Amino acid sequence: MGLEKKSALLEDLIEKCGGCAVVDGGFATQLEIHGAAINDPLWSAVSLIKDPELIKRVHMEYLEAGADIVVTSSYQATIPGFLSRGLSMEESESLLQKSVKLAVEARDRFWDKVSKTSGHSYNRALVAASIGSYGAYLADGSEYSGSYGEDVTLDKLKDFHRRRIQVLVEASPDLLAFETIPNKLEAQACVELLEEENVQIPAWICFTSVDGENAPSGESFEECLETLNKSNNICAVGINCAPPQFMDNLIRKFSKASKSLNSVALPFIFLVLTIYVMSYLQLTKKAIVVYPNSGEVWDGKAKKWLPSQCFGDAEFEMFATKWRDLGAKLIGGCCRTTPSTIKAICRDLKRR
Repeated sequence: MGLEKKSALLEDLIEKCGGCAVVDGGFATQLEIHGAAINDPLWSAVSLIKDPELIKRVHMEYLEAGADIVVTSSYQATIPGFLSRGLSMEESESLLQKSVKLAVEARDRFWDKVSKTSGHSYNRALVAASIGSYGAYLADGSEYSGSYGEDVTLDKLKDFHRRRIQVLVEASPDLLAFETIPNKLEAQACVELLEEENVQIPAWICFTSVDGENAPSGESFEECLETLNKSNNICAVGINCAPPQFMDNLIRKFSKASKSLNSVALPFIFLVLTIYVMSYLQLTKKAIVVYPNSGEVWDGKAKKWLPSQCFGDAEFEMFATKWRDLGAKLIGGCCRTTPSTIKAICRDLKRR
């Protein structure tokens, strides 16, 4: 199946969902709820080694909650990370492929069960292979700063991501999900890699934000989206693992560009026409995806969550429709959200 047909799968799913599909929630959070010890440089990916059946169980829980898209446990699964644990290259690549296989097996088992039940309101979910940022591999919190250092070049980022992308693509997920990208450089590296490798699987790229206005690097989203908007490989763009309080503004920002005009310098008629045109000017025509965290702040150095203003399930349920109405086509949860959060979002969006 080529890129065009694969992209149509997502478009059809969004349409079937009434214009907005639901992504699953925090994977590591749910693993910890079940007792998994993941305070590890591999984070949730350590369960690929220690307890793959638990990974499948968590996927099933999100599917039962109503998720239309399940994201694999490969966010922090990298070949260098596995090699540093003493695993061979073959074992490392096998674990990456297993992350997709476990999600596909859970999706197929769940769909086989519910599709035989009359009157169910589920959709056959898509599987998105998670690709965490270079900062996620470093496990030093730099995915929230975008500060990789001067020695991290475009080519170095492409070299870091290349083999992981090749292996995940070989496992045949429905989508690729680049997550918590903190700067324009890494987004560009991901886009160029997809083209260089002739990847025939559509991808979304999600940035994060620490100020609700820009990427963690301080670059504007206008800058960051420039390359993405030109790529046929990118089917959606958006934000993940940022506070939910930021979502209203960021969705508006992605949906429409706000430009300042010098009213003195422009003749009145031209000013009116320009305002009219710019009111329809969008940062992107790609689908917008948002899956915020609960609002708690991660301290990358201390490796712990800091208390802050949080959204509970009730708030997610209340705001999901607003985010959809502002233009989001894919909505879910990230860190510190659970299947009950996704169930609440589904209640709002699907009236399940």
